Amino acid sequence: MPKGKSRIFISHLLPDEEMKKLVRSTGAGIESIEFSVQANLDSLSRHIRDYKARLEYIEAPGLILHGPFLDLNPMSFDREIQRVTWERYAQAYEAAVQLKAEKLVFHTCLYPDAYLLIGWAERVTEFYKRFLAEHDQIQIVMENVFDRRWEPLLETVEKVRADNFCLCFDVGHANCYGEEEVTLWAKNLLPCLTHVHIHDNKGDRDAHLGMGRGNIPWEKMISCLRKKESLTYTIECGSAEDVLLSVRKLRELL
Repeated sequence: MPKGKSRIFISHLLPDEEMKKLVRSTGAGIESIEFSVQANLDSLSRHIRDYKARLEYIEAPGLILHGPFLDLNPMSFDREIQRVTWERYAQAYEAAVQLKAEKLVFHTCLYPDAYLLIGWAERVTEFYKRFLAEHDQIQIVMENVFDRRWEPLLETVEKVRADNFCLCFDVGHANCYGEEEVTLWAKNLLPCLTHVHIHDNKGDRDAHLGMGRGNIPWEKMISCLRKKESLTYTIECGSAEDVLLSVRKLRELL
């Protein structure tokens, strides 16, 4: 991590004025969901220009972008769906380059009840190998969402074998949807991790609570993750109170 840059980021889920206050009080960077929205991608140049001005107002010391995911699927057997997925990913990538983002997050887009895991990693690998051949300036990290097992994510990264393709471990998603205890996810994915999403829940729904307000064993979790000092972390909570709680607790544990 370059000297002077924050390892902790805050998801831009709150109004700009609140984000400015949070950034000022914590020194955290921002992870933006602005370019995960289809309507914003349809007017890409304008939204890049507008969001650049908003970032200057907020004065964040670093930026990570979250890419689009709704109705997209890099492993689709339908060529047209793959084409649209490529187009939307490329638009988000362009925004990341122009805004000088450090990383770009894409979901696995795996829906376990709709798709078999047989051949999943191979098809996702094929997509990303082609995509990365044309987009090699920024690190792309693939995030677990509804994924029940960690093995396919690890398999995909090992098959792609690219320095700028790694994993984003979403702790809350693994606690809610994963079949194994979250610390096992962390331990097994750690070699391929460069980014982590932090939020809590009680295992029943994706609640995006502050750290300690659910049942995730954070001390055990962070004890595993902090072995890799280069990791970056994004707090994904919907209230300023939960953001501040999580930043404070994460820094204590790190």
